[in-house]
Amino acid sequence: MAADKDNKEVLKEHWPDEFMKDGQNEGLIGEMTKENARLKEEIQKLEAELQEATREFQVKEDIPETKIKFISMETPEDDSQFSNVSCSFQLSTKVPYELQNGQALITFEKEEVAQNVIRMRKHHVQIDDVNVEVIAKPVPLNSGVRFQVHVEVSKMKVNVTGIPDELPEDQMRDKLELSFYKSRNGGGEVECVDYDRRSGSAVITFVEIGVADRILQKSEYPLYINDSCHRVTVSPYIEKRLKKYQVFSGLSKKTVLLTGMEDVQLDEEVVEDLVGIHFQREKNGGGEVDMVKCSLGLSHIVYFEEETDGTLQRL
Repeated sequence: MAADKDNKEVLKEHWPDEFMKDGQNEGLIGEMTKENARLKEEIQKLEAELQEATREFQVKEDIPETKIKFISMETPEDDSQFSNVSCSFQLSTKVPYELQNGQALITFEKEEVAQNVIRMRKHHVQIDDVNVEVIAKPVPLNSGVRFQVHVEVSKMKVNVTGIPDELPEDQMRDKLELSFYKSRNGGGEVECVDYDRRSGSAVITFVEIGVADRILQKSEYPLYINDSCHRVTVSPYIEKRLKKYQVFSGLSKKTVLLTGMEDVQLDEEVVEDLVGIHFQREKNGGGEVDMVKCSLGLSHIVYFEEETDGTLQRL
């Protein structure tokens, strides 16, 4: 050790600049290491913030069941246009409104009647021999969202799930290709296999149209691995995309909010009938009433949905 130290001292005397450069380089490396660590922490922080912001803008809506009627079909020039079946849906979210104690919502069949009731503002309704003054206002609704859901069902691909984790990734991909190539099981020539080992799933793409349909006639498909037969689940390959996400203003032109009935002690249905009768009469500034909903006690949640003209209609 003493000899090594002496040698370093001798070298330092003869080449002092080289030793100074080594020291500077070590300092620079240390600074760069610290800077890299700081940048990694900053990147992780930004990624976390981005994920949180993305979650805030996610829309979770159940697509309602609906009957679909096909009214026309174009004849394709060749079979290649049959590779996918697609459709799209225009969806609008329901806008909730909390109806408080002493309030009522009245919906008229005509927009001009509702707007006239709002312009008159004060109305005196006979309820249980008491002249109750109610105030008519527009319904203060929050905004809603509308978007298109595009669904495309592939005629060339199938989803495969329940794949056992018994082979390396490359070998399992080859095994899937060979298995789905067998014509005796309804298979055919495979174009590619997209295998995900972590989820035990794969997407099989075939060369010819019709192979996927044959395989999907049954929900399971035999997969042979090491002389054992595994039954994997096959299902249609469906792609879903959201497009034209828009926010629309919460405006109901046919529904009016009535306030001022906090002291009424009758049954809600009775009050709804009396309010409907009052505003049914033209002499009271009303017209044909579609529906009335009162809240006398506990609050109620009512929902509005978008009509074809962009306004909101109470459900």
